[in-house]
Amino acid sequence: MVGYKEVNLAYITKRFFQKHLKKTFKILIDELDISIHEAQKIVDRKRVFLNGVLHQHKAKKIQGEIEVIVFKPNPIGLNPIFQTEDFAVFEKPSGILVHPRKLETVQTLNDDIKYLFGRDANAVHRIDKGTSGLIVISKNKRSEVELKQLFEERKVYKEYIALVDGEVKEILNIDEKLLHNLASSKIRIKMHIHKDGKESYSRVEPIEYDRMNGVTLVKVIPKTGRQHQIRAHLFHVEHFIIGDTLYGLDENLAEEYLDGNMSFKRGAELTRSKRLLLHSNRICFEYNNIKYDIRSKINIKKEFYENCKF
Repeated sequence: MVGYKEVNLAYITKRFFQKHLKKTFKILIDELDISIHEAQKIVDRKRVFLNGVLHQHKAKKIQGEIEVIVFKPNPIGLNPIFQTEDFAVFEKPSGILVHPRKLETVQTLNDDIKYLFGRDANAVHRIDKGTSGLIVISKNKRSEVELKQLFEERKVYKEYIALVDGEVKEILNIDEKLLHNLASSKIRIKMHIHKDGKESYSRVEPIEYDRMNGVTLVKVIPKTGRQHQIRAHLFHVEHFIIGDTLYGLDENLAEEYLDGNMSFKRGAELTRSKRLLLHSNRICFEYNNIKYDIRSKINIKKEFYENCKF
């Protein structure tokens, strides 16, 4: 092994010289001490270079100068608020991604997960970058499978708190299908109410109406777990979440913000907050015959109003 070259704070390039012909995946297994699945995934993600050229043949025998881009945890300094032998629960801050989207992503929650619990630890569900609050982490492959199954089978009770535009006077049961990447929309990542979409259900309960600022603090219980479900459903009933630059703005302004052509300050002024005011507040489930009821430790109403631009 020759050494390491920094790619960014989360990824490094590991270099070594392979003297004799050997299958690519076997070289990665031996040099990186990883499984065959992980080795194949690294090749599929275009992170292997042979003599300076991208190499995408997993089983081909190769030799020479090999470079592999690998993940190197660079923790933010987050710690779980609750943990057992098999899983942990973090409070993710708003503005932090769960996983890196690309090599240029600097720090994510994944850095702290891997740093604290090793490479087999993973988030078993996701929350948006702008959303804060509780997220469950498996510490090993067995618990990952079991916990993900609980989420997929809708055996996990999730409760969110949001600050929304307008007065929510009564409980709203929103049963509207959601479709991703509608052809007529300018924004590819946006979810839309559409008859051809996936079944989606959210229950919205008003907590407190702020008459002076025209906003309502609400509790939201998503019975399904679609991408952007709470944001899209609240937008549909004309109570968009304060601070939502995707659903709280018209598509032209949202596109301008997403393309980086609008300043953070301008976005905060238009949406009335410096962050998305949505928080994962409570998670309940049964695991290994033990019932868990985990609640956020943050005073979220105070956090929300500290970020508002009223």
